[in-house]
Amino acid sequence: MTDIKKFISGFKRFQENYFGRDQELFGELKQGQNPSALVIACSDSRVDPAILTDCQPGDLFVVRNVANLVPPYEKDAGLHGVSTALEFGVCSLGVEHIIVLGHRNCGGIQALMQDGAIESKGEFIGNWMNIALRAKERVLAELPNAAPEDQLCACEEASILVSLENLLTFPWIKQRVQQGSLVLHGWCFDIVNGSLVAYNPYTGRFEPLS
Repeated sequence: MTDIKKFISGFKRFQENYFGRDQELFGELKQGQNPSALVIACSDSRVDPAILTDCQPGDLFVVRNVANLVPPYEKDAGLHGVSTALEFGVCSLGVEHIIVLGHRNCGGIQALMQDGAIESKGEFIGNWMNIALRAKERVLAELPNAAPEDQLCACEEASILVSLENLLTFPWIKQRVQQGSLVLHGWCFDIVNGSLVAYNPYTGRFEPLS
């Protein structure tokens, strides 16, 4: 078990080395936030969007969940955490970009691709991962004879596309995209080799950013 003192010591270093040395930045942040981008990232402890993009506090409005998924727009009495964050980021903060940030070796997508694995993961995970079910169906239809690891990589990318599609089911997102005031991005970080690829809607492929 990780000693909690590690986190407390880390916060003390943050106070001394970060907060204490940049009073101008944190003076501005005390007045409110004005991020330019909203990032939907995986809860995976290895993939921190602020670290990956080398951003300062206040740059990113971040939503994290298992497998960086966006559910479709549903206006009902349910508890919609991701939808709430999207509404606040888009309608209140006025972000100009939404980035769906996926990654290789995603445990949620691995479970989705394994028959029966989702059902054994607990009370909530299976239902949540069904958001990406059509990504799995696409991959199995298009790559039926591919190696499992290639199907997994393809599904990790296809699930990002599902989230991008679901973003456009939100009327206030679709309207802003059509007006040109909001741009959607699909990125995938390769935790094995450190590369970053982005979906190019003109070629229909994920292409290197770095």
